[in-house]
Amino acid sequence: MPLVGTASPSASDLRSRLLESPAALLDTTMDQLRTLVLVHEVGTALAAARSLGREQSSVQKQIDTLNRNFERLCGEPLVIKQGRGKNVLFTDSGELFVEIARNTLRDWLDGVHESRRLRGETITVGTTRFTLGFLANAGEHVAGEFAERGVELRVTHLRTRELIGALRTKQADLVCGSVLVGGGENALADVDVLEWRRSGLSLVTNLSAEQLPNRPMLASQLHALPLVIPASGLISGFLRGWFGPDYREKLDIAAEIDDVRYGFDLLRSELLHGCMIVTRGVGEAADDGRLPEGRGLRTVDLVNDVGPKMHVLVGAFTRRGERQSYGADHPLNLLWRALELENTRWKRGEHRPAVAS
Repeated sequence: MPLVGTASPSASDLRSRLLESPAALLDTTMDQLRTLVLVHEVGTALAAARSLGREQSSVQKQIDTLNRNFERLCGEPLVIKQGRGKNVLFTDSGELFVEIARNTLRDWLDGVHESRRLRGETITVGTTRFTLGFLANAGEHVAGEFAERGVELRVTHLRTRELIGALRTKQADLVCGSVLVGGGENALADVDVLEWRRSGLSLVTNLSAEQLPNRPMLASQLHALPLVIPASGLISGFLRGWFGPDYREKLDIAAEIDDVRYGFDLLRSELLHGCMIVTRGVGEAADDGRLPEGRGLRTVDLVNDVGPKMHVLVGAFTRRGERQSYGADHPLNLLWRALELENTRWKRGEHRPAVAS
């Protein structure tokens, strides 16, 4: 005997599925989805209401509506109250739909941002602390036009090791900072480069001139000094290229740091006596007073005599070919030309930013 009923539409027939979407699902708003995700993250309707700047009753109403609708759709509510002051309990369906809601909102937000970026309504620039001065000077040239056109300029702080990755993942449209070049790896194969300078490394030290004379130091002599080095990033790339992946076993590393400012503080405190390896631009800035953290410390140039030729390239970077796909008045091209102008002025000696790595 044949079964009697309505045949379900094929899962591949999206149009049929959309036309037959249940009203309880179609009535769900993005605002409700956002509330659901926030309640999941902070635990209670009260905490979510505080995050949203709303009354608790408003948030609770949204959760109650979602519960009714999804209990009708799935057979169970999304959340279950656990009593006053306790975090709500998410059911299996609740956990599933929170993840769907989170991905849905992320996709829409990313899509809106990408659309605005392509249309030139927003631009995101990443910069290290030491190249912020270049960006600030260039920003003065475009600030008026950006304001008149309503272009949103977003600035995000990046560490040196994050620069090129931020371009590749589209976290930034343009980045300013330092990268390691040489040593057999072409880190800049997929980016356009506005080069400001190339340099090597220096040592910033609290050792006396008797312990470390005021003359260039050879890399082959580093093993004789207590060193302060970053745990990762550009400096460790140099050391890895010069001494191999086991460079920590070959050198006297007195301290590993995550922030060069901490390294300056450490040396000035005299808790240890030694040398911090920095880019030459940072060393120069510390030596001539443009970097207050370096007050009272000496700078000695570091000369490579042990490994492949490598250097620090300081500049601005964008994804290769992207600027050419836009018109001349696109914010990315306007800011790039402003950075070119600042680079020319700096090389002519017309001004000097706080630090050039």
